[in-house]
Amino acid sequence: MEYFIHTYCHIKENTISVNGEPFFASAALTVPEFLKEAYQKLAISYPKFHKMDKMSKLALISSEITLKGVENGENVALVFSNCAASLDTDINYQESISLPDNYYPSPAVFVYTLPNICVGEVSIRHGLNTENAFFVSAGFDADKINAYTEYLLQSGKAEKVLVGWLEVLENNYECFMYLVDTKGSIPYSKQQIITIYNR
Repeated sequence: MEYFIHTYCHIKENTISVNGEPFFASAALTVPEFLKEAYQKLAISYPKFHKMDKMSKLALISSEITLKGVENGENVALVFSNCAASLDTDINYQESISLPDNYYPSPAVFVYTLPNICVGEVSIRHGLNTENAFFVSAGFDADKINAYTEYLLQSGKAEKVLVGWLEVLENNYECFMYLVDTKGSIPYSKQQIITIYNR
C-alpha cells in the first residue's frame, strides 16, 4: 500500500506554517503568550488547554491543525519524540519544592513531569485509543521515527500515524507534526520527511 503525508505543520519562532504555507504569526514575547494566541486563532473550545504544560499545549495546537477532517476515534497511532523529554516542566516542578519557606509541590505541575503526557492529552482530545510511543533522541531522528511509523502501518496496528517532534525548553520551542495516511499529495518517505523538516 502507498502512503502519503496528508498534512504537516511546523511551529517555531512565533509562527505556524501548514503544508509549507504561512498560517499564523504572532509578536508574543513568551511561549505561553504565543500558545494562547494560537489557541484563540484556532477557535478551539477545550478548557483543559489552560491547565496544560507548554509541551502539551504545543501538541494539542499542532494536532488540531494536522488532524483536521479526521474523525474522532479513527485508527490513528501517535509517535512523538523530542530531545529534552519533560525537562521544561521538571524545572518548574523543582522550583516549586526547592524553597523551604515556599514549599508547595503542585500536583497540577507534577502530572506533566513525563514527556508522554502530551500523547495522552492528544489522545483524549481526539478520542484515540490507539498505539502510541514517545521517543527521546539527541535530535530529530528520521530513521527511528520512519522505522516505527512503517512498522505500525505495515503490521496493521494503525491505518494512519500522527508523528510529532515536540521540543520545549524554557523560551525555546519547536513542533513539527505530520499525518501519514493513504490519502494526500506528498508521497511518504524518510527523505521527504527530512526535506520538509529542514524547510
